Amino acid sequence: MSKEDLPRKEANVLRGHEGAVLAARFNRNGEYCLSCGKDRTIRLWNPHRGLHIKTYKSHGREVRDVHVTPDNSKLCSCGGDRQVFYWDVATGRVIRKFRGHDSEVNAVKFNEYSSVVVSAGYDRSVRAWDCRSHSTEPIQIIDTFSDSVMSVCLTNTEIIAGSVDGTVRTFDIRIGREISDNLGQPVNCISLSNDANCILASCLDSTLRLLDRSSGELLQEYKGHTCKSFKMDCCLTNTDAYVTGGSEDGFIYFWDLVDASVISSFRAHVSVVTSVSYHPKENCMITASVDGTIRVWAS
Repeated sequence: MSKEDLPRKEANVLRGHEGAVLAARFNRNGEYCLSCGKDRTIRLWNPHRGLHIKTYKSHGREVRDVHVTPDNSKLCSCGGDRQVFYWDVATGRVIRKFRGHDSEVNAVKFNEYSSVVVSAGYDRSVRAWDCRSHSTEPIQIIDTFSDSVMSVCLTNTEIIAGSVDGTVRTFDIRIGREISDNLGQPVNCISLSNDANCILASCLDSTLRLLDRSSGELLQEYKGHTCKSFKMDCCLTNTDAYVTGGSEDGFIYFWDLVDASVISSFRAHVSVVTSVSYHPKENCMITASVDGTIRVWAS
C-alpha cells in the first residue's frame, strides 16, 4: 500500500451518541462497527452506508470499551459501573454481568474462541471470565500491576496488558509466566501488529512505542501528536506498513512503520480523538471523538 492510498477522505459521519464517544471498533470482517460512550449506550452501525442498526442500553455509567465475537453473535462491554456485560447481539439482551472489579473497567476483549472475556480495570487488575459458565466469578485474576490497567490484547496463549504504571506485561496462560517491559511512561493503549510480532503502545508523553513481542526490545518511537491526559487508541494499518493514532487536538497521524516519519496528518475532529480502528482488508478506517461523532475515512 502506498501512502497515496491512506484513508484521508471523509466517507460518512455517524451521529447519535450524546456526548463523547469513547471507543469505535470494526467487527472481524469490517462490515460493521460498534461504538460506545458517555451516554451509557453501545451502538451498532453499518459505517459504509452510514446506517445506525441497533442501540444497546443497560449500563448505568459511561461505556468505555466494546468488543464483538468473530461470528458477530455476542458482544462484551465495560465502563464506569465496574461490571463486564456479555450481550446477545441480535436480541440486545444482556446474557450475563461479570462482577468483581473494584473500580471502573477500562478495556475488554474476547479470546479467539469467544469462550473467555478478559477485562482491565482501574483496580490495577486484569480478570478473565468464562462466558460458558453460569458462575460470575473470574477464572483468573492478574494483580501484579501497581496502577490502573488501561488496555488489553490477547493471543492464543498470552494476555498482554498496558498500565499507567509504565509497563506492558505479558502473561503466558499455559505456564503462568509473566514478563514485564518497563517503558518508563504511563501506557494508555496497546495494540498488536497484524502479524502479531510487535506491540504498539501509546504513552502519555505523546509518544507511541513499538516493541518486539518476543524480546521486548524497543524497535521505534513515533512522535508529533499530543497525548497527555486522555486514553487514545493507536493501531497499525492492515498491511503493517504504517502506524496510526489520534491526537488531543483532533488530528489523525500516520507514521512510516520503519523510519517513524510522519507520512500524513489531518484534522479529523474538532476535539480529542479517542478511538481509531482500521479496516481488516480495505483502505478504510473509523475514528471517534469527544465531539460525539464517529467518522468513516476512505482513500
